Amino acid sequence: MKAVVCAKYGPPEVLQIKEVEKPRPKDNEVLIRIYATSVTAADSRVRGFKVPLSFWIPARLALGITKPKNSIPGGELSGEIELVGRDVKQFKKGDRVFAFTGHKMGANADYCCVDENRCLAIKPGNLSHEEAAVITFGGITALQFLRKGNIKPGDRVLIYGASGSVGTYAVQLAKYFGAVVTGVCSTANLEMVQSLGADHVIDYTTTDFTKTGRHYDFIFDTVGKTPVYRTIKVLNPTGTYIHAVTTPTTALRIRLGLIGSKKKLVGGSYKSNAEQINFLKKLVEEGTIKPVIDRQYPIEKIIEAHRYVDQGHKKGNVGITVWREGWTSGCLCITHCNQKSDNDSKTVAHG
Repeated sequence: MKAVVCAKYGPPEVLQIKEVEKPRPKDNEVLIRIYATSVTAADSRVRGFKVPLSFWIPARLALGITKPKNSIPGGELSGEIELVGRDVKQFKKGDRVFAFTGHKMGANADYCCVDENRCLAIKPGNLSHEEAAVITFGGITALQFLRKGNIKPGDRVLIYGASGSVGTYAVQLAKYFGAVVTGVCSTANLEMVQSLGADHVIDYTTTDFTKTGRHYDFIFDTVGKTPVYRTIKVLNPTGTYIHAVTTPTTALRIRLGLIGSKKKLVGGSYKSNAEQINFLKKLVEEGTIKPVIDRQYPIEKIIEAHRYVDQGHKKGNVGITVWREGWTSGCLCITHCNQKSDNDSKTVAHG
């Protein structure tokens, strides 16, 4: 099978598409023919090993000392089950599914094996594979942090980085939980963030949210760029500072700033599970939340996709088309395979 391979840390150009051995599912796993996947900010950070110095050693131990432990990147996917392990009970061959593989990665490929008891669910019927493939990373991240903060109806929530993958889902989920939402983003994204349900929007290029006179029950920093001490000052007396990309140094600074107050920090890592993906599926099928796709690339343009994500200005998600229903297996004819993506006017092709 074809797969994107990252054999060393570095810029997007370290990525290569290679022929690798097709995986076989274990007894509790399903083998998925991948139709669509994504490139997330996390994929970009892992590929380039872009981590703060204070987190360098634990990150190397977790991700790989000299190169990524898991050489095939990608944590999100949508596709069709081709084979099931003998102990699999919840899924069958032919099921259209979407999944989040997390730190295991492996989704930027023709095939991937996923444990049936992990973050795997039947694809929402009202979404294309391209749309379903970009739900889990941003959606689960936003969901976990909002739940950990115990968000309640009527809470005033500010979401910094509201136009990114985590941010677009955080806006929609906070509204679902009954919050009054303020989204902070750039000028170009104000209208989009409002369309997702934000009650107020702030253009960070012209306005400092810490100087508007407003205070919040929650401030959710999805991108790690809020000014720590000024942010703490505009939290309500029992407010919560949610930091999605907390490093040891940042966490220490925030905790020092919280001393003597009843304000708290919610940060750190999280674990995905089946309940979360099924909860998001339910909200998608109800029309409560929707994925935002900025650009859709064919997998042959994975380097270009990473370059775009590296710029740090994507709106929502960047999708990757791996395979389309109707394509002939093993086809290398570009003229035969050229098709339009459901979410982009660009031509996508699988070679």
